Amino acid sequence: MELFVACIFLVALAMIALDWGDKTKIALAAASVVVVAGAIDADGAVEAVDWPTLGLLAGMMIVVGLAQPTGLFDWLGLHVVRASRGRPVVLLFLLAALTGGLSALLDNLTAILLVVPVALTVADRLDVSPIPLVLTQVIASNVGGTATLIGDPPNILIAGHVEELSFLDFIVNLAPVAIFTLVVVTSLLALLFRNSLRVDPARAARLDDLDPSAELRGEPRRRMLVFAVLLGTVLAFFLHTALHLEPVVVALVGATAMLLVTDIEIEDALHSVEWATLFFFLALFVVVGALEEQGTIARVAEQIGDLTGGSRTAESLVILWGAATGSAFVDNIPFTAAMIPVVDEIQGDGFDDTLWWSLSLGACFGGNATLIAAAANVAGTGLLKRAGHPVSFGRFLAVGLPVTVLSLVIATGYLLLFQL
Repeated sequence: MELFVACIFLVALAMIALDWGDKTKIALAAASVVVVAGAIDADGAVEAVDWPTLGLLAGMMIVVGLAQPTGLFDWLGLHVVRASRGRPVVLLFLLAALTGGLSALLDNLTAILLVVPVALTVADRLDVSPIPLVLTQVIASNVGGTATLIGDPPNILIAGHVEELSFLDFIVNLAPVAIFTLVVVTSLLALLFRNSLRVDPARAARLDDLDPSAELRGEPRRRMLVFAVLLGTVLAFFLHTALHLEPVVVALVGATAMLLVTDIEIEDALHSVEWATLFFFLALFVVVGALEEQGTIARVAEQIGDLTGGSRTAESLVILWGAATGSAFVDNIPFTAAMIPVVDEIQGDGFDDTLWWSLSLGACFGGNATLIAAAANVAGTGLLKRAGHPVSFGRFLAVGLPVTVLSLVIATGYLLLFQL
């Protein structure tokens, strides 16, 4: 049975990586097979699902989804763009900073959906290819999202599983390396794209015609209430330990407050929830639970322990680079879900936060390696394709791979200097 479940899991991962169908359908099919086959019973399947993680995701989807119609994010994006005055390198860094910041405070997939349209508008005004701008945004979203508990799905998964890690812990331990990495990789991207971002000064002046205030919609009082709820939710995440509130409670209370201050009907508000994503997570939890039930997770952890000789440094670096490699070929969400119980086994009865930071950095930074490595990559390139600028797997790899290797080198140095 153990071999059977492992095969189902690997086949599902391969199908997701090769895009041989909708990933949610594939995950649900795999979960159904392992339950029907008896690898895990119904009660075990329910227990295997990390419900707080699903609640956190759903709550933040509602918060951001109801804030978006006010135009606050578009207003912010156009202000940032105008500040560049059409200077290509400055524009690239400002877009990276905007995307990275929004990814940390909202989540990287949402950030990409919000900022890519801004980049497409700017590229059209400047008569340059939008591909360098959007690829920079995609990479910045994965790096910036690394900084916080809610910024990237791998972090949400880790935080949902490890009660000892607070929102502030993620910021203190990951934000510095994420910010430094963002500056370095954006510099590399500016070098790589230097020939694609030559702007005619006359066209650069057109950015002055952009009117950020025109993007604001709805009553000013209601916009202020929405902004207050958004800001309050973010602040509550910072203070959730002092307030004795779990992150899922903060997200769901924020979602409830947002529902109360807007005039959107509950049925329409629920359209903000990406139900396919939630069911994808749910199914993954069940399959990984079956692997754990069959002893596969413990066996993998034991092999890693044998490989590293029990060295904490070696274990951390194997997790870092292994998570990045796995995320590049599979997608960092299912790979992180599979790795969490492995890290649990490796750390044993004690608690070692360095192992979790290694997993987070590997999965989040590894999400930049290939076009399929993270949801933000698929969403960003999808918007580019819809705008008539398709990006091939090879072209993304040519940019993403060197960025990922550079990011992992920085992460390795950070772990060796400050965590090990």
